Amino acid sequence: MRNQQRWVYHRGEGLRTFGVEEELLLVDPETGLPQPLAGTVTEIAAWHADAVPRTGGPEPEPAKPELYSEQLEIGTSPCTTTPQLADQLRRARRAASAAAEEAGVAVAAVATPAVGFGPLLNPADRYQRIHARYAHLVDEEFACACHVHVHLSSQDEGVGVLDRIRPWLAPLLALSANSPYFQGRDTGYASWRHQLWQRWPMSGPSELYGDVEAYERTTREMLASDVLVDDHMVYFDARLSRRYPTVEIRVGDVCLDIEDTVLLAVLSRALVETAAREWRRGRVPDPVSTVVLRLAAWRASRYGLGGELLHPGSWRPAPAGEVLHALLSHVGPALEESGDRERAEAGVARLLARGTGADAQRAAHAGDASLASVMVEAVRRTTPV
Repeated sequence: MRNQQRWVYHRGEGLRTFGVEEELLLVDPETGLPQPLAGTVTEIAAWHADAVPRTGGPEPEPAKPELYSEQLEIGTSPCTTTPQLADQLRRARRAASAAAEEAGVAVAAVATPAVGFGPLLNPADRYQRIHARYAHLVDEEFACACHVHVHLSSQDEGVGVLDRIRPWLAPLLALSANSPYFQGRDTGYASWRHQLWQRWPMSGPSELYGDVEAYERTTREMLASDVLVDDHMVYFDARLSRRYPTVEIRVGDVCLDIEDTVLLAVLSRALVETAAREWRRGRVPDPVSTVVLRLAAWRASRYGLGGELLHPGSWRPAPAGEVLHALLSHVGPALEESGDRERAEAGVARLLARGTGADAQRAAHAGDASLASVMVEAVRRTTPV
């Protein structure tokens, strides 16, 4: 999503553009062992992208390197409709898979590596500075996320959105949970990535802001602390993008199956639209504390959809299905207007019936002590045929 000019707010259609960034793991297709070939794979992907004639319509972005050399990022350009988004995600994963195969590896959409290995840091200067600042935290943090961008009409609207989506971010984490294994062991969590991510000092839920000045003041104070390397390291669960006119919802694991990524994006856009309408009407946001929001995120990380979540209506434990249906009800008008209600309801029903990516990984384990079978199955499910 590097072309900011393509971010257009479609007022006539009543739809906000939205897009997705996914981080994928590069692995040996037989052993599942992560391979530090992001530089080679992204060069191949860029060459392939340049060689294919443009259609004139929205195109997915070529793969690019990330913090670790075993990891790459893919993404869509801004999309108006959900079918556009789903199509771009399929094309982006296929392109990344083809480039990886040419380099002798495969891509796996898992949020943490199941098998044990020592990650290799990207040699780029910024990543080296991050390692110099955070030391062993970087050595152990290896994780892959999914970020959803949703267009904003102004920064004022953006802060109003951030203040009003806070209660619903933990359910998004629960439905995307896809990291039960880490470095050769079952962590007991549905999303171990979330637990790793919470070790960063600038991560997690944010306080209520109230206005743009408070948001910018928070960012200035964080930078003045000299803890952050730069302003791109404001790692809150949701933030205003510094590159695009969007709110960036960052709470989710990368999803194993594309339809789950699409569901995450659809619900994220509906949440933003719902929050923006509440802000315009002057509806006061839920004053829930960041302490309670951290507890809600912990339950989502621990159990995914296999246990109770904190219900944003009461902040008491409730079955995951009840919480997801409350989310659907909360964003129902926005889903109806975007034409996504049926797809969102079917996606939630599918997840509640078959489980999350974490459940799929555990089902693929099948007593394999090496966990290679988990990674091989992840490779198979990552790229649609």
